[in-house]
Amino acid sequence: MERLPGFSGLTAFYAAARHGTLTAAAQELNVSQPAVSRRIATLEADLGSALFDRSHKPARITQSGKDLLQALHSGFGQIEDAVSQIRKAAETRVVTVTAPSGFVGFWLIPHLGELEQAFPDVTIRIISQEYGEAVRPGDLVIRFGLPGGGGEEERRLLSDEVYAAVSPLYLSRLGMTAEGYDFSRMTFLTMEAARSQWHDWPSWFKSAGQAMPDRARVLDFSSYAMLVNAGLAGQGVFLAWGGVLDSFLQTGALLRLQAPTTTSARGYFVALRDGAAAKGDVGEILDWIVEKADLEG
Repeated sequence: MERLPGFSGLTAFYAAARHGTLTAAAQELNVSQPAVSRRIATLEADLGSALFDRSHKPARITQSGKDLLQALHSGFGQIEDAVSQIRKAAETRVVTVTAPSGFVGFWLIPHLGELEQAFPDVTIRIISQEYGEAVRPGDLVIRFGLPGGGGEEERRLLSDEVYAAVSPLYLSRLGMTAEGYDFSRMTFLTMEAARSQWHDWPSWFKSAGQAMPDRARVLDFSSYAMLVNAGLAGQGVFLAWGGVLDSFLQTGALLRLQAPTTTSARGYFVALRDGAAAKGDVGEILDWIVEKADLEG
């Protein structure tokens, strides 16, 4: 590999060739004019070729100088572009939120417009995860489970109320209403793989003081987002968490069965990732999410 000349000589030549004078080059590089002249002379000695014809006043660039200038213009142009992009990225304020897919799809995304309006200079990055997956990195981490699993500074979001939700189309097909229904004729939408984390049907019926129907028909899903979409499509009845699906209740896409109210120690919790508290934007966005969830929970 060919040995390259010193960087100081290349930058001195590049500045002098672009500006046409040593004085302007010295001002750009914040050095003296003699220093620029010495660096160019050292570069010429290294290359074994004159880069300026000094028999003219002002000095004219030689063919060797033109060849080198063309190469430097391309190289330094790419460096300038890269530096500009790096500086812009460093100036961009980014906050990453990691949350379960159901919370992301049914609560966070519907509120993104308000969140971006509240923090117009911050880029919000969302990372969705399924139950059972390792927690992915984020400035803010939202999880579902029992309290105390995310540190002492963790804060609860939304309600602890769990209710049975269903599509009105499903009830109509079965000849039922939200007030008059028969669980024994319904299909239960479940997440068997997440039973250890989720508030499932057996625990809901137990909390409600009722017996779950024998030989209940079940459709099982691997994610809550899939389960809710199946419910919206009229495939069965499912459990909803207070505050998460309110928009569907308001539009009538879902109905809440007039069943006993139950609560659970499980719920959604949010906390700062270790070290993220140093970023002011992160704490402010956490407070915004908590306050918004408190209003709707």
